[in-house]
Amino acid sequence: MPKLKTKSGVKKRFKLTATGKVKHGVAGKRHRLISHNAKYIRQNRGTSVLADADTARVLAWAPYGLK
Repeated sequence: MPKLKTKSGVKKRFKLTATGKVKHGVAGKRHRLISHNAKYIRQNRGTSVLADADTARVLAWAPYGLK
């Protein structure tokens, strides 16, 4: 059976934690930030853990895990 390829978008957008959870960047931080208040920008700083419902789909796109 041939090797499976990892989706290239998943390689760029997600990382795995040590316990197997999926981290992702928070949306809404790229442009039009002047229309958002400081609390919104501050709370969306950094990364967050992906919801359990979406984790199974992302891991299916990365058959051998993410580095």
